[in-house]
Amino acid sequence: MVPHRFAANRPPHGGFPRDVRLLTYTGASDRIMTAPTLVTGATGFVGSAVARTLLQRGHSLRLMARKGADLTNIRDLPAELVEGDLSAPATFADAVRGCRYVFHVAADYRLWVPDPAPMMTANVEGTRRLMLAAQDAGVERIVYCSSVAALGLIGDGTVSDEDTPVHEHAVIGIYKRSKYRAEQEVLRLVRERGLPAVIVNPSTPVGPRDIKPTPTGQMILDCAAGRMPAYVDTGVNIVHVDDVAEGHVLALERGRAGEKYILGGQNFLLRDLFAMTADIAGVRPPRVSLPQSVIWPVAVVSEWLSRGFGIAPRVTREMLAMSHKKMFFSSAKAERELGYAPRPARDAVADAVAWFRQNGMLG
Repeated sequence: MVPHRFAANRPPHGGFPRDVRLLTYTGASDRIMTAPTLVTGATGFVGSAVARTLLQRGHSLRLMARKGADLTNIRDLPAELVEGDLSAPATFADAVRGCRYVFHVAADYRLWVPDPAPMMTANVEGTRRLMLAAQDAGVERIVYCSSVAALGLIGDGTVSDEDTPVHEHAVIGIYKRSKYRAEQEVLRLVRERGLPAVIVNPSTPVGPRDIKPTPTGQMILDCAAGRMPAYVDTGVNIVHVDDVAEGHVLALERGRAGEKYILGGQNFLLRDLFAMTADIAGVRPPRVSLPQSVIWPVAVVSEWLSRGFGIAPRVTREMLAMSHKKMFFSSAKAERELGYAPRPARDAVADAVAWFRQNGMLG
């Protein structure tokens, strides 16, 4: 397949452009790298932020997207577009051919699926096959976007890091297990084949261009709209999506192959995150804390209805099980080795709320 170069000329409802135009990038850097840098998942929340940061650094981009993907997040970016899918490894050879660097950001990211097999195939086997295709094509360096979901959790409020012990049986949820297995595959390929890959583990990105939105973005949106009546006692690490993107590029420039780097921001109790979000949005924060045991029957019914009607549940039993442990993390290693410097999490939430409002998702 021949990649397309595109920027502004798009079909109105996503999909690949039919009338391709050649454009010249005139961004922050006056040095354009001739060998393209591939970004998978570039139409998504994190992937599009990575693509924008790479352009600012002077990279020539090739963006891999699924057939029929929504191109909203990359509509204004001059880049090559190549069709590819994690569940179709035969598409990888064209995507990586001639590339100097690869950023593998694509993943099937859902907290609930009726059938876990396709997610496991895409996230684990798709990642393994893409890594092999990139190495066989002579790619110089790979940045693999894993997740803190693949890391160990202490859970009592103690901060975890890259060295916190983790075992698959303790990883809750099909998405998290798929990311754990994919990360283990990348590490195995580094050991056994000398794969030139650096791993980054974003925490919970928040910010602009969350078009779906992501599960966390939906939570922020609901709270900002005054639709969050209660919360559970848990904790998360919040980071601006653009800082996560910057961390990806720093990992390319300064990271060590086979090493993991947490790209996080600030740790928050969920109660405090909602209070901050409500303050930014000018609404009342949720004040009722519900124990997981109260919400459990709701999750059971929600999952049952979802299987019947084919829509994702707003709460699941796995989500409640995950909430028993506070997902607090340290980015000290990335700060020390990469020069990673995330901004205050309030900026991330403020940017997300402003973007939701500007795009008609928040009244």
